[in-house]
Amino acid sequence: MNSTWRLVRARTMRRVRSGARKWRGSLQVRVITTTMAIGLVALAVIGVYVSERMRDGLFTARVDQVLEESARSTKAAQATFDASTATSGTDVLNLLHDVALAQRAGGSGAREVFLLRAPGQKGGGVAVTGAASAPVLVPLVSPELKAVTATGGQHWQSVAWPVTTGDEPAVMVGQNVNVRGVGTYQLFFLYSLQSEQDRLEFLQRTLLLAAVALVALLGSMTWLVTRQAVRPVRRAAEVAERLADGHLSERMPERGEDEMATLARSFNEMAASLQDQIHRMEELSTLQRRFVSDVSHELRTPLTTVRMAGEVIYMSRGTFDPAVKRSAELLQTQLDRFEELLADLLEISRFDAGAAVLEAGGRDVRDVVVAAVDHAAPLAERRSTWLRVTVPEKACLADIDPRRVERILRNLLVNAIEHAEGTAVEVTVGADSHAVAVTVRDRGVGMTPDEAQHVFDRFWRADPARARTTGGTGLGLAISLEDAHLHGGWLEAWGRPGRGASFRLTLPRRAGIRLTDSPLPLVPDETPTVDAVRVPLVRPNTDPAALPDLADAREPDPSDEPQEVR
Repeated sequence: MNSTWRLVRARTMRRVRSGARKWRGSLQVRVITTTMAIGLVALAVIGVYVSERMRDGLFTARVDQVLEESARSTKAAQATFDASTATSGTDVLNLLHDVALAQRAGGSGAREVFLLRAPGQKGGGVAVTGAASAPVLVPLVSPELKAVTATGGQHWQSVAWPVTTGDEPAVMVGQNVNVRGVGTYQLFFLYSLQSEQDRLEFLQRTLLLAAVALVALLGSMTWLVTRQAVRPVRRAAEVAERLADGHLSERMPERGEDEMATLARSFNEMAASLQDQIHRMEELSTLQRRFVSDVSHELRTPLTTVRMAGEVIYMSRGTFDPAVKRSAELLQTQLDRFEELLADLLEISRFDAGAAVLEAGGRDVRDVVVAAVDHAAPLAERRSTWLRVTVPEKACLADIDPRRVERILRNLLVNAIEHAEGTAVEVTVGADSHAVAVTVRDRGVGMTPDEAQHVFDRFWRADPARARTTGGTGLGLAISLEDAHLHGGWLEAWGRPGRGASFRLTLPRRAGIRLTDSPLPLVPDETPTVDAVRVPLVRPNTDPAALPDLADAREPDPSDEPQEVR
C-alpha cells in the first residue's frame, strides 16, 4: 500500500513539475491558460447571474398567476357556499366534496384542493372536518400556513410535492371561506411548479452548452492569435541562439508588411551589422596578433646583437669613470627588462594563436612553490618584506607543467612584494582529493573589487601614477591567467583598499577533472595573527646615481637565506 501511494505521489509530482516547466517556458501556454481561466470565471459569474434571474423570473410569474387564479377560484367557491341550502351534516359534507372536485378541475393546470376547518371553529351543531381532492396530501398544509391564513387574506408557501419519481417544487395558497350554517373553512390550492422547473433546467443546459462553445471558441482564437505572435518571437530566439553560437549568417524570414515583418527586418539588419563588426574586429585582432608576433620575432636578432654588445660593455665597466660605469649598468638593466618584455610578448602571442603547449607531468607542488619563493627572496629582502610559507606535511602531487606553474607563482610573489609596502607576504599551500591550491596574501595597499576584476587584463595598472619598482612588463598576470586556464584551473583575485590583496591558484590533480571548489579560501580570515609583524617601510631612492651596485643585485651570495621561509 505504501509503495503504491509513493508511486502515485511520484507520478503526480512529475506531472506537476512538467506542467510548471511548460508554464514557465512557453509564453503561448501562459497566455492561453490565463485567457481560458479568465473566460471561465467570467462565464461562470455571468451564468450564475443569468440562471438566478431566469429562476426568479419564472417563479415570480408562476406565483403571480397562481395567486390570481386561486383568488378567482376562492370567489367562485364562496359564491357556491352562499347559494347553498345545505343544513345537515351529510349535505354539508357533499357540498364540500363537490366544491373541492369542481375547483380541482377548474385551474389552468394540475392542482389539488383542500377544504379544512379553520382553527378554533366548532361548527354550531354540524360537525364536518372538511374535504380534499387528495387526502394523502393534506399534511402538506403546514400549521404555520393555517395560522396565518386564519388572520384573513390570501397567503402562500413553497412546499415539496412528493411524487413517484421524487419531490416536485410546488406552492400552497390558502384563503378563508364561510359556509352558511357551519362556520369558517380554509380553502387551500396546491399547484405544481415542475413545468417551470423543467423549463429552467432546459434554459440552464442551453446556457451551459453555449458557455462551453464560447470557451472553446475563445481558446481557439487565443491559440491562433498567440501562435501568430509567438512564432516570430520564437524564431528570433532560435536565430539569436544560432548567432551566439557563432553562426553569423543566420537570418529571420521576412514575410509581409506587418509589425512582425518589421521586427524581422530590424533583427536581420542588426545581425548583419554585428556580423560586419565582428568580422572587422576579427581581422583587426588577427592583424594585431600577427604584428605582435612578427615584431617580437624580428626584434630578437637586433636584441641579441645589442645584448652581446651590452655584455661586453658591462664586463668592462671597471675601467670606466663613474658616470660611464653607471650608464653601462643602467643599459644592462634595461636590456634585461626589454628581453623580459619581448619574451612575454612572444608568450602571449602563442596563447592568442592557440599554439601554447602544456608539458605536464606528476610533480609535487610544494617543490615548485619553494623554487618560486627562492627566486623572489632577494627582491623581498631588498623591499624589507618577510616571506612566510605554509605547506602541508603530505606531498601535493598533481599533473602540472612546472615551468608554467613556477612562472605563475613568481608573478604573484613579485606582485605581492611590490604592493606589500614592507608588510609580510604569506604563501599557503593546500590540497584535497581533487585539487591543489596556492594562495599569496599581502597586507599592503590592496585594491577595490572593480580593480580585482581588471587585474588580469593586459597592461592594466590600478594606479598609473604609481612607480613600478621591479620593472614589470604589465603582462605577467595576464600570462599567469592563461597558464592557469591551460591547466584547466583557476586564478582568482580578492582585495580591499588598505587591507591588502589575496590571489588564489587552483589546479586539478589530474587532467580532465572539472573544478567545483578550492581547498583554500580566496577571502582571507580577517582575524589578525600573532606573528603578522609589520616591518618599517623602506622606500627605494629613485636617484640613479644612488642605486646600489647592480652586480650585487644580479649576483647574490648563494649562502644568502630568505628572511623567513617555512
